[in-house]
Amino acid sequence: MTELVPVFDGHNDTLLKLEIAARLGRPLTFAQANATLDIDLPAARKGGFAGGFFAMFTPSRLDRFGVDFDYDDPSNFDPISQSEALNFTLAMFARMRRLERELPEDLAICEHAADVRSAIGRNRIAMIPHIEGAECIDTELNALEVLHAAGLRSLGLVWSRDNAFGHGAPMEAQPQLDPGQGLTDAGFELVRECDRLGILVDLSHLTEAGFWDVASTTNKPLIATHSNAHAVSPSGRNLTDRQLSAVAESGGVVGLNFHVGFLRADCKQCRDTPVAQMIRHLDHMIGILGENGVALGSDFDGCLLPREIGGVAGLPILVAAMRDAGFGDALIDKICHENWLSALEKSVPIPAA
Repeated sequence: MTELVPVFDGHNDTLLKLEIAARLGRPLTFAQANATLDIDLPAARKGGFAGGFFAMFTPSRLDRFGVDFDYDDPSNFDPISQSEALNFTLAMFARMRRLERELPEDLAICEHAADVRSAIGRNRIAMIPHIEGAECIDTELNALEVLHAAGLRSLGLVWSRDNAFGHGAPMEAQPQLDPGQGLTDAGFELVRECDRLGILVDLSHLTEAGFWDVASTTNKPLIATHSNAHAVSPSGRNLTDRQLSAVAESGGVVGLNFHVGFLRADCKQCRDTPVAQMIRHLDHMIGILGENGVALGSDFDGCLLPREIGGVAGLPILVAAMRDAGFGDALIDKICHENWLSALEKSVPIPAA
């Protein structure tokens, strides 16, 4: 049997799915196999999942998100208040902490690349706290200080809805990418403060205008945790070759999103999307970003996955497809974990003793 390649993944929404299920009175158990979850502990072990950025996102409504999400329903993109988002985010932080306490031999919350390497070495799944959409942060950035102290090390300024800091990219097809609106004054200040604190700034979900605003402001490598190549799939959520080139010039990383609508040339929501389409994106991105600039950003538990992948246990299928496409072991290791760890080392330094 081929040895599993450890995968450190750029994005999942598993905490969100657990939180929503509990609030709807249908709690899920992460420690046991569960068909409702893309990531549960047995499936993670089967697929070689070594950890990743565990996202905390506050949905506009609970009854549909992650279960039967309708991208055409505007109520799923309604704005939410800062207090509501902060309360929801704190609940997910607490859920993550409780999971670690309940499963100390299986999970480890990490803040730096060294923590991740240590956790993987001890056969623990490494969890880096990530917030997707900064609605929970006030414009005075007081909440940012507290969340950083709680372990926040990665922040997506927006989800695909506008907030006080910037504007979200649409999820539908956009053959000619609309640059949209960029960061607000508060958004520029948030980027600068994240740089100071050592919080990775995630460009996924930002408009193109917002992307360039971050690029002109940050002094860290550009990072998109779960985005694909617009030249291969013309979704408004994907990155143009010019954007990919900017990430490459900064020494940054882009994580391949597994969502079928961001993989396909027609942007359709179709599970019968071949794994070969994922390889097309990887090939295209490697051609621009180089071997050190491409990783995985699955969006497990937050997207519609290719049927062949199915969930985290299907990661070896993607690894096998990479091998069949001529990717060598060293490149596969970079894509599957090393490039994210390198990005963490550059953007989230270990504090001086």
